[in-house]
Amino acid sequence: MDARASAKYLRGSAQKARLVIDMIRGKNVNQALAILRYSNKRAALGIEKCVKSAIANANEAAEKANIAVDPDELWLKAAYVDRGPTKNRRRMRPAPQGRAYRERRHFCHVTVLVSSDLPGDGAKIDGQPASATPAVSKRAKRGGAAAAPRAKRVASKSEAAAGSEAKSGAAKEAKGEKKASKAGSKLSKVLRRKKDGK
Repeated sequence: MDARASAKYLRGSAQKARLVIDMIRGKNVNQALAILRYSNKRAALGIEKCVKSAIANANEAAEKANIAVDPDELWLKAAYVDRGPTKNRRRMRPAPQGRAYRERRHFCHVTVLVSSDLPGDGAKIDGQPASATPAVSKRAKRGGAAAAPRAKRVASKSEAAAGSEAKSGAAKEAKGEKKASKAGSKLSKVLRRKKDGK
């Protein structure tokens, strides 16, 4: 059973709140609450309230569905932070020589999803663990050169030496062909001059 809770308009930037959220994502709720209690970050208090709200929502949903859920077995399935508004929250701070620095007061929205299912439940197909597919990055979704990373190939010393010999042989052949073509063109020029009588 999954339950969700969100805390809107928390003071502080989303970037700073993500530092706290990254510490508790995927952990048991008791571990997460302990981390938040002793964390030295300002955003931890609001996130702790959000986690407690998600636990309460899970208990309420379990009671309505007539399912027994142990709150100690809940874990944070997903947790993320979105950026809130900064419009109409700009302030001016005094600066040297009569200037003013503009300051933006940030808000953020925190969303927490707790689950009573075991973390590995969805990972098995027909009794065998499914192969873990890596998450696709934004660059890979866009396509282009970033979508196809270059494969790193480690060649042995003998292969490297053979490859360099083949390259040098091919380069010598190309130079020989160039020289032959230049010599042929010079010869044709000389013959033309003789025909013309020059």
